[in-house]
Amino acid sequence: ESLKRAVEELSEKYTAEREKNRLSRQYRKDDITEFETRQLYIDMDLKRMGWILDGNDANVILEMELNGGSEFADYVLFGKDGLPLAVVEAKRTSADPNQGRVQASMYADSLEKEYGRRPMMFTTNGFETYFWDDVSGPQRRVSGIFSRDDLQRLMNRRIGSKDPMQIPISDDITDRYYQKEAIRSVCSKINDCVRKHLIVMATGTGKTRTAASLVDVLSRAGLVTNILFLADRTELVKQAKNDFEKYLPDMTLCNLCVNKKDADARMVFSTYPTILNAIDDMECSDGVRIFTPAHFDLIIVDESHRSIFRKYRAIFDYFDSQIVGLTATPKTEVDRNTYGFFDMEEGIPTFAYDYDTAVGVDHVLVPYMNFEVKTKFMEEGIVYVDLPESERARYEDDFIEDDVVPEEIPSNELNKFVFNRNTVDMVLQDLMNNGIRVGAGEHIGKTIIFAQNKRHAEYILERFNILYPEYKGLFAERVICDDSRAEKIIADFKQKDGMQPQIVVSVDMMDTGIDVPDCVNLVFFKVVRSKTKFWQMIGRGTRLHKDGSYQDSIDGSYTGKRRFFIFDYCGNFEFFRENVEGFESGEMRSLSQRSFENRVRLISALQHSDYSDDEHQAIRESLVSTVRGQIDSLNRELTPVRLKLRYVEKYGKSDSLVCINDTEVGELVRELAPIVTPEPGDEKAKIFDNLMYALMLVFIQGGRVGRIQKSVMRMAEELKGKSTIPQVKAKLNQLDRITSDEFWSSNDVLVAERLRDEIRELMQFLEDAPMRTVYTDLTDEVLFRTEGGEPVQGYDFADYKERVNRYVREHSNDPVIHKLNHNIPLTHDDFVELERIFTEELGDKEDYQKEYGGMGFGLLIRSIVKLDHNAVMEAFSDFINDGSLNQEQIRFVHKIIQYLETEGTMEVGDLMKKPFDKPVNITKVFNREKMSEIANIINTLNGNAMV
Repeated sequence: ESLKRAVEELSEKYTAEREKNRLSRQYRKDDITEFETRQLYIDMDLKRMGWILDGNDANVILEMELNGGSEFADYVLFGKDGLPLAVVEAKRTSADPNQGRVQASMYADSLEKEYGRRPMMFTTNGFETYFWDDVSGPQRRVSGIFSRDDLQRLMNRRIGSKDPMQIPISDDITDRYYQKEAIRSVCSKINDCVRKHLIVMATGTGKTRTAASLVDVLSRAGLVTNILFLADRTELVKQAKNDFEKYLPDMTLCNLCVNKKDADARMVFSTYPTILNAIDDMECSDGVRIFTPAHFDLIIVDESHRSIFRKYRAIFDYFDSQIVGLTATPKTEVDRNTYGFFDMEEGIPTFAYDYDTAVGVDHVLVPYMNFEVKTKFMEEGIVYVDLPESERARYEDDFIEDDVVPEEIPSNELNKFVFNRNTVDMVLQDLMNNGIRVGAGEHIGKTIIFAQNKRHAEYILERFNILYPEYKGLFAERVICDDSRAEKIIADFKQKDGMQPQIVVSVDMMDTGIDVPDCVNLVFFKVVRSKTKFWQMIGRGTRLHKDGSYQDSIDGSYTGKRRFFIFDYCGNFEFFRENVEGFESGEMRSLSQRSFENRVRLISALQHSDYSDDEHQAIRESLVSTVRGQIDSLNRELTPVRLKLRYVEKYGKSDSLVCINDTEVGELVRELAPIVTPEPGDEKAKIFDNLMYALMLVFIQGGRVGRIQKSVMRMAEELKGKSTIPQVKAKLNQLDRITSDEFWSSNDVLVAERLRDEIRELMQFLEDAPMRTVYTDLTDEVLFRTEGGEPVQGYDFADYKERVNRYVREHSNDPVIHKLNHNIPLTHDDFVELERIFTEELGDKEDYQKEYGGMGFGLLIRSIVKLDHNAVMEAFSDFINDGSLNQEQIRFVHKIIQYLETEGTMEVGDLMKKPFDKPVNITKVFNREKMSEIANIINTLNGNAMV
């Protein structure tokens, strides 16, 4: 109703405006509602950005007459200096906004002619908006029209910016060659109008320092003013801000997580949820958003990985800025990488600096020595019959449940809810006896123990204090997310000379981003299957620390930090040697999102004629009503919803779900399910609803019900045990039915929906299952122990062949490559330059020899860029023009030409092979003299690619 009133008011306003200005354009009656809806959203967009649409001080001119009255620009946005900043061309909501791209350019031409400054351009239909500053770069999609301050900043940058490649890099911030290479790589791409950049640098090699230096260079070049730094935890945000304060002392900084008053600082540090909320919640005194779409010129994303861009995509869709991703561990699988977001070829980031180079060549990281220990229980579990007689009674007492003693406790249950004192003690004693020590060998060096969960961490801490009471409970601390003291413990642990604590037992808090150069021991007391997480954990020990004295247990000497130890008790190294890329967990979706998806799929499935009866259609209508209610309740003022406004409007219409096709199901699931708000009501009832929706889909589409059946049966059986509750007693028949074999084999959607509706309210009586915890003390034993075990494969960034291919593609217009493509002979200087590129810039001579053997540089490039058609035709022109050739001979020559065009090069001997051996061999087509002429032409072509 509010939307309708707003549309009506705007309709009256624009009718009067058009009449007042005697505008000549007319709109068909069937277009008027769509036009005014578009107008509403565009005007809302402009007002949200602080633009004034009417009044004496208006800075938006509506429908400005141009080109001698023959054309009207829909909007012209003026700066404070009275000059146009941008022109807006608006199209109907159903039209492609870029239908107005040519018009917008024409309007820009006219305004440039009249005012002497070329405005930027927006094309929009109210839902999608595109921005184009054809002075600075190509068109791109944006989330909305920019504010006046943002447009003025972009306009000033046209004449005030410098080439970042010419800005000297400050050695006070970054003095290592690879850090400077990373900065120059990004600057070069920015000059090429690329807006997304991925910097891959091994943990501990200075990603944050490199980012700060990049900010410094781009700021001095006049290319960035406002910067946003994003990290996934408040501790990492705080750490990054502290680092930037040291590197860029003159820049104003704000940690948005703790201080929103300084949000106008040049550089803002934030977690993803904080900035997402701030977009909608934070406004200036005049009601204009602080964080407008073009507010930030640069966004730096710490530890970039795909889940971030998937979960918080709205941030990157809303802000129009350069994006620099920082990561130590990009994936190499096609469907599990960040390269797609950055519009990059897989495995080829903007810049990469790997762990092996950092350790083995440049010595800027410390290598590790891994100790792999397998205990019987951690490897095989606790098997009752394998226990000595003296311990079986203890096993029976500890693990009996419902008068049943299990035959074994699987190894994967150890350290989750089964904690064996002997196993934990073995790990702690191994660390204390064999870890790297400090203080003249008096104390174990700073150590991180990675625990499985909070209870495991607490038990490790408890056992440590019992084993080593002399430290009075101060030497080791637990670091978990819901501990109010966690940040202080981390800060104390990072202190160079601090001894309290010296050991931290971490649950996911110390895995990433925390810089502790003093750390010399890592204990992997948890199973890790994500390669990203594994290398992040290893990175906690890789940082150099030249000061101090460390006693190495291998040789007993006292040195600086020349290596660090990893104690692995969970087979992680073995796993990654066998599974090079590891396993990544799937996307986590909310209950509301999953329920919405299942309802949509049911709505589609129930369209089939098999379910056209009234009862099935009643179920469908109920689902439609629920889904439409969820869509109608979306707050159109919130950024995540605004970004999906086209779909909100489309599926908010009363007839939108009457019949939906597969494409529309995909749109609802992909675009709207992630932004639906949580439904009110009991959480357990909603979980039951979703299980039953999933079951109905299985009944319709076929499939296995095992997981669903197990969950539903467990709920029903627990409720049957509460028959003294009147509401439960009244529904015992329904509970009996849902636990019967007849129901699960019926595939009856009607019965399933009836039972869902009748039983769901009983779910409130279910109790949360208590966390089962068993503490036992059985004798574990070491099966084997290795020192300095075989390392696992790191990340293989763009290999030499990929670097060569990329270089040739990106430099196709370079003079030497142009010569090779067009069969122009190379000079000696050309050869020298190619040798430098292939054996110095892209790799070394060994790399080249390994990949290409004795193949010449020129012929290699030919094989990549191929040969120009006209150049090959020219080479064979005299031979073809010989009047003595017959039709068969001419066809054979054209086959050679086609081969050279597609392959770039060939040897004379190739004429005797495929594809030239059929249907007729060359010896049957040409005489010896003609074959010699062809051979000379091929040799000349090859010779032009050599010196």
